[in-house]
Amino acid sequence: MDLNIVTFIFFALAVVVFIQLRNVLGRRTGNERRPFDPYAKSKAEPAAVEKTAALPPAAKSAPFAAIDAYAPAGSELNEDLRAIGRADGSFAPQEFLTGAKAAYEMILTAFARGRRGDLQNLLAKNIYENFVTALEQRSATGETVKFSFIGAERAEIVAAELEKGRARLTVSFKGEIISATYDKAGQLIDGDEQNIVVLRDRWTFARELASKSPDWLLVATEDEE
Repeated sequence: MDLNIVTFIFFALAVVVFIQLRNVLGRRTGNERRPFDPYAKSKAEPAAVEKTAALPPAAKSAPFAAIDAYAPAGSELNEDLRAIGRADGSFAPQEFLTGAKAAYEMILTAFARGRRGDLQNLLAKNIYENFVTALEQRSATGETVKFSFIGAERAEIVAAELEKGRARLTVSFKGEIISATYDKAGQLIDGDEQNIVVLRDRWTFARELASKSPDWLLVATEDEE
């Protein structure tokens, strides 16, 4: 009889503890996490957003910006250069002049030293033939030339033309050279090895814009003085 009373007392205490725990643990506060679902798609935690100053979108460069920077907008030269730019989107006056100055030096040097191979790649056919004739005459008389290219002080596009897909650009050059020509006896007949000569030339270069070759060829020459 005493054992039954003790058992009953422990059972009653267990019921009371269970009810208290349920009241505490079973109450929802709204802050509970949802039960873990191993098949649910995980969501990455949002990255911390670093506050930075908003940058304006990069402005698209004007299609004729390089041309307008070289020749004033509205000028005749600008309009003629724009016509070439419309036909050849890669055309830029300053880049052309860089190549023209290099060609100026190469052509003068090749002619002075009789290098026909170098000239052939830089000159139009008729100009090349004229240069070759002059070289042959010089060779026939036994003349030799001592030559040094000092530099091109100035190279400016002074005229531009586009006709039937063929672009022509005329460039005014001011260059400095040292040149001395000797006869077959070694006597000085022209120029001076000690003095710098200033050249003022106007050369015209041409290119077929539909051609795969990017090369401009010399098609005309004249002295400015």
